[in-house]
Amino acid sequence: MSKNAKRVVVTGVGTVNCTGLTVEESWSNIVAGKTGIGTLTLTDTSMINVHIGGQAWGFDPTKYMDPREARRRDRFCQLAVAATRMALEHSGLIVTEDNADDIGCIYGTGAGGLQSFAEFSRIFEREGSRKLHPFAVPMVLNDSASTSIAIDWNLRGPNVTPVSACAAGADAIGLAYRLIQVDDVRAVVTGGTEMSLNPMPMAAFDRLGAMSRNNDHPQTACRPFDKNRDGLVMGEGAATLILEDLEFAQARGAHILAEIIGYGCTSDAFHVTAPAENGVGAAKAMQRALRDAGLTPRDIDWISAHATATPLNDKFETAAIKSVFGEQAYRVPVSGTKGMTGHMMAATGALEVIFGIKAIETGWIPPTINRDTPDPDCDLDYVPQHARQVTVNTFMSNAFGFGGHNSVLIFKRFAA
Repeated sequence: MSKNAKRVVVTGVGTVNCTGLTVEESWSNIVAGKTGIGTLTLTDTSMINVHIGGQAWGFDPTKYMDPREARRRDRFCQLAVAATRMALEHSGLIVTEDNADDIGCIYGTGAGGLQSFAEFSRIFEREGSRKLHPFAVPMVLNDSASTSIAIDWNLRGPNVTPVSACAAGADAIGLAYRLIQVDDVRAVVTGGTEMSLNPMPMAAFDRLGAMSRNNDHPQTACRPFDKNRDGLVMGEGAATLILEDLEFAQARGAHILAEIIGYGCTSDAFHVTAPAENGVGAAKAMQRALRDAGLTPRDIDWISAHATATPLNDKFETAAIKSVFGEQAYRVPVSGTKGMTGHMMAATGALEVIFGIKAIETGWIPPTINRDTPDPDCDLDYVPQHARQVTVNTFMSNAFGFGGHNSVLIFKRFAA
């Protein structure tokens, strides 16, 4: 980007996920290596092979919105609104008539209102169109989360919903960053949300061979980088960040959590589900992010890996890190947190950025739990089992999605 590009900072964060219904609760459990994965109660899994997942235990949408509005919103939208309410309160950003046109919402999802779509399909088949919910269309649409956020807080700037599968939350952050850099807006509410804990998508992922069926041991089912990993565990949740133009944030006296300095995205153009051989596309996204940030691999203190615990993803992400970082790949710690959060699809990229910001703040990096048996193809420093004290000034966060989407973000400790 040009030297005249605006600096972009984070002033607020919020999340609801299986490890906690606030950022602090989530971070406390993540640092402790405590998983939120368990036997699902949110949905009936009796007809499928997988009965475990990371549901947002105890989530009550009416704590964050009017009950009438909650009934008009799919759960993926409810999760996003809840995370956003917390992030806006954390940031102290108040939307007024004077600034509403300069604040946007870029919020990603991979599947949108799948839960509502499945429910409405059953109702239609049994009882016909007259029994359909009058808000069936907006409840199903992928943009209903970003739209609801914009309406609830009167955000009149750009409103966009990236749908780049599991990279959508990270891409939303990257696109928000770009909009502020070029001075198109002053602030953006951004992040990702997903609720895929429905029998149909779970069965579909299982048919692909992507899901762990370790129902008897949910806490150890997701095993990133472990030799015996056998697939991902699905999770639900949302994560929101408030990004602002530095001058705008400073003018209102905001507390700045971190600064975003790099974004790179690529397409594998290879296969609808499998990553490109040896993570070539992922490596190029990392290189783009480093170039955008003006950094070298030696400047990265920690990598938050995509780390789905599927055989190919972990192997090829490792290969991608090695190809970009060279010998430095063996020196930089790498964490995969999905053993605790499950794979929250579009929300994952945003939540893992929040964990990175907490790492900068606290000096702790999360562990990769359940990595008991080393894999010769995955031989980096994955911070196994226990969190580690590390001074993190700059971190890289990877998010990769079906269809060959690769999104990489770089953040640093803020310095005026």
